[in-house]
Amino acid sequence: MKRLFIAVAVLIGITSPAFAKHCPKDAKIIDQAMREASGLTKIQMTEVIALRDKGVAYHKDGKHGEAIKALHAATKILGVKPYKPM
Repeated sequence: MKRLFIAVAVLIGITSPAFAKHCPKDAKIIDQAMREASGLTKIQMTEVIALRDKGVAYHKDGKHGEAIKALHAATKILGVKPYKPM
């Protein structure tokens, strides 16, 4: 049982930095797509900006799961694919 807890702790320690680096890459994808977006309404663009800002704020607070959800919602509105780590 003790080994299981150690294995889980190591796994969490390894994956957390991957999520942390994932957020800024999604934000860059969103920034690029916003510059190239032409068919979005003002309401959609406002929502994308709000989701992007919320995702970046979550990232800074260390809430990477929430950041990914917000950033991926923005990419969905923009019609682009989010960053996929290998």
